[in-house]
Parts: sequence; C-alpha cells; structure tokens
Amino acid sequence: MYEALEITRDGSVATIWMNRPQRHNAFDAALIAELTQAFTQLGADDEIRIVILAGRGKSFSAGGDLNWMKAAGEAGFEANLADAGKLAQMFRILAEMPKPTIARVHGAALGGGMGLASACDICVASTQASFITSEVRLGIIPAVISPYVLRAIGMRQASRYFLTAERIDAAKALQIGLVHEVAEAETLDAAIDDLISALLKGGPQAQAAAKRLIRNVAGKMMGDALAQETAHNIAALRMNAEAREGLSAFLDKRAPAWINRTGSDDV
Repeated sequence: MYEALEITRDGSVATIWMNRPQRHNAFDAALIAELTQAFTQLGADDEIRIVILAGRGKSFSAGGDLNWMKAAGEAGFEANLADAGKLAQMFRILAEMPKPTIARVHGAALGGGMGLASACDICVASTQASFITSEVRLGIIPAVISPYVLRAIGMRQASRYFLTAERIDAAKALQIGLVHEVAEAETLDAAIDDLISALLKGGPQAQAAAKRLIRNVAGKMMGDALAQETAHNIAALRMNAEAREGLSAFLDKRAPAWINRTGSDDV
C-alpha cells in the first residue's frame, strides 16, 4: 500500500522503513503523506506496542527534497502554507503517538531528518550517524522541526546549531542530548533490542500517559496548580484496570498480563 515506505512487523514491534534510498529518504509530498498515514495507523493499532523509524540506503533522511522545497517556494502563499501545514502535522502525529517510538539513525539525518530523530521518544545512533540543521545555508529556517529539536537539545545548543549549520557527529549528538545511545553499526540493532525488551515490560496505557505527562508538565513552574494536576493524573491512573493488574502482579511476584499477551512480549 506504500510506495515510499516499507513496514515490517515482529510481534508487537513495527518498523517503518523510509524507502527512497536513491533520494536519501528526502521528504516530498508523497513521503510526507505516507509517513502521516503510517504514524496514524500504527498509533491506533492495539497490536503494536513499539514503533521504530529507520531508513533504507546510505542515509536516515536528508530532510526536505530540494526540488520539492523549490516548487513549494514558487507556489502562492496559500499553497505554500498548506504544504508546510502537512509537514507540521506529520511531525506532530509522530511526536504525540500514544506508544513508544525509537529513531534508528544509521547515517545522515539532515534538516527534517534531524527533526524526525528528535520527534521520536528515543534516538539510537550508529557511530557513523551525523546530524545537521542545514536550513540557514539554503536561506530558510528549521521552523517546523524546531519544537522537537529544542525539546531534545535545548535553547542554548539550538542557538549554536540553528545558526551555524555545523555537522554534529554521533559523539557530539550524545553529549548535547540529541541521541540517547551510540552503538557501532554492527551492534546498532542489538542496542535497540535491549530498549525494546525494557519498553515491553511497561504497561501500554501507562506509557501513553507518561508521554502525555511529559508534554503537559514540561516548562511549567512548580506551584499549587501543577501539584494538583499531577496528583489528579496519578489518582485517575491508579484506578484503571492496567494499574490494578500491574500492582497485583508485582505483589504476587508474577509477570503482568501485558507481558504475556503475545510471545514477542515474553521478555
């Protein structure tokens, strides 16, 4: 059903492979539409617990296809805005997917590719990976990806890399918080498997709630309102069936039901 994507499933883990290797998995309107559809469908699929985003070929993603961006810039403002809106929607759907997401970055993640890596919950990179917000070299800015990159590296680092468009190697990406873990190319998938094993032990509803919690709490100052909001969150969550099962399983010294639901979750 997809022309620019390949989706593979291993039990409750789905991997979305961007499959435009000849274009270094650069965005165009078709790829943006397919990614939006894939993120939406997998986010709503109760059989899927974890989504991995990866790229075929030499690069993870080279960001926006230059011909597509040039054509968008030459269109009228309304058409240009609509095009940008579809890109922004795609990133938001990825960032707010109600299940854990992992970026598997094996090569270059440029511009929007760095945005994809930042929009995922976890980023694991090969030692051969590199990142860059290259937009200023094209006379534009990393506007659509900025909320996700800023979330990953903070304002101070963004103040440097948004302006200089310097290439960030894997070691530097780890240092500034863009990447959670760096592995040699031959052990990249093993590192991701370790994360999958850890993630599958968590309750799926709790993980979705944890993602919402991060978005809701980040940037807020501590005070009575925030304390009340967080108390409400935990009180409501403790009453649902998943929480009751998790607490009972811990006290009974057994695995909770969500681990034994499928063979792939038996970790």
